[in-house]
Amino acid sequence: MAIITDRTLSTKPTGKDQWITENAPRGHGRFCLRITPAGERVFYFRYTGSERKQVMIPLGGYDPTGRSGLSLKEARSKAGELSRLYQSGISDIKDHLETEQRLKEAERAAAEAQHEAERIAAEHAAARLTVQGLFEKWATVQLAKRKDGGAEITRTFKKDVLPVLGSMYADEVRKGHIAEIVDTVLARGCNRLAKVILQHLRQMFGYAIYRDWLDADPTAKIRKADIGGKDVERDRVLSDDEIKLLASKMPDAGLLPTAEAAVWICLSICCRIGELLKARWEHVDFERKTWAIPAENSKNGIALEVALSDFALRQFQKIQTLNHSTPWLYPNRSKDGPVCVKTITKQLGDRQRGKKKTNGSKNVDALFLPSGKWTPHDLRRTGATIMTILGIAPVVVERCLNHIEQNKVKRIYQRYSYAPEMRHAWELLGDRLEALTKGQSVAKVLPLRSNAK
Repeated sequence: MAIITDRTLSTKPTGKDQWITENAPRGHGRFCLRITPAGERVFYFRYTGSERKQVMIPLGGYDPTGRSGLSLKEARSKAGELSRLYQSGISDIKDHLETEQRLKEAERAAAEAQHEAERIAAEHAAARLTVQGLFEKWATVQLAKRKDGGAEITRTFKKDVLPVLGSMYADEVRKGHIAEIVDTVLARGCNRLAKVILQHLRQMFGYAIYRDWLDADPTAKIRKADIGGKDVERDRVLSDDEIKLLASKMPDAGLLPTAEAAVWICLSICCRIGELLKARWEHVDFERKTWAIPAENSKNGIALEVALSDFALRQFQKIQTLNHSTPWLYPNRSKDGPVCVKTITKQLGDRQRGKKKTNGSKNVDALFLPSGKWTPHDLRRTGATIMTILGIAPVVVERCLNHIEQNKVKRIYQRYSYAPEMRHAWELLGDRLEALTKGQSVAKVLPLRSNAK
């Protein structure tokens, strides 16, 4: 019985193909070797097909190392597999193998397609932003440009928004989720804060839409007017009698002397409370009696030099006596920066609350005035109103408030500083407050005076 061995494989080639076939029982198929004239050695499996014709299936070329072809052992093993198929009754092994190959290729293609789909889905999932991730991107690009670096908005979002939406994908947020946050804030009685949160959420989602991260804004169908009613423009102005009453109430309200001074400064200068609380001593000139508000501290980014009346100057001197050892007029506890801009507003609010609050002042109505609650911004409005009553021209009052001229032509071409008129306005206001806080009759002590038109 012929058997293909390593010795057989060393047979020298001749001028034609040499076929060496192993004997095998009928119905098993046969293991064959072909030695070509060029010396190639190729293994085959031979069997009789359904049409009684001999079919040769190449198994592969010979390579004793098994690197670029088959070793004898590997070739014999493959022939054995085909023989077992043949014995099982498959008469057309070649067709069967081709069908199996097509099935394997189809399965491989399906597996590759599934893998690709999973890869794309994974990339899409990785690219999807959570609300937390969206907020961080928005804060880095947009909020960082704001004067406080977005600190106040970040605090609000960490308290009221991110605990609810933070882990959600931004494209899954719906109107109902926004309404849930707004309703929670409204339930605390914070109507204005609810509107502010909606406004900032709208800005954040608009930022995402502009960059094609989202297709829709879940806040789009929620109107600010639907939240806690329409905004009411504040018109609170303290009367002369209320200013006198405030002066008498202040000493027993439990405020720090620096907080008392802040009240009178806001009233006598018409500044914003945030501008005062961020002030540094390097900006106050006691000899020239001026306070420079740098552009980075003002709301509209425009610097302003304030001429201090004697009344206002004394308030700055009181603060200096207490806080002269730090760069800031109102340092924080660690003295490495200014206090939070909400500090004074909160203290004044606690003393007009009418009911006790945990960790709040016990003097809950110490600063409540007959016409209702008031805020530091109402003091600014009151000071401007008094200036007008004293005959100060509206354009000068607007300059003292550091408002931007709305008329573009005037803003560009009318460059007069109004510095003398502004100094005169602050002096008149200071004199008026001096009389009121001392309980004097304004009509007798401070007759109405006007400045240049």
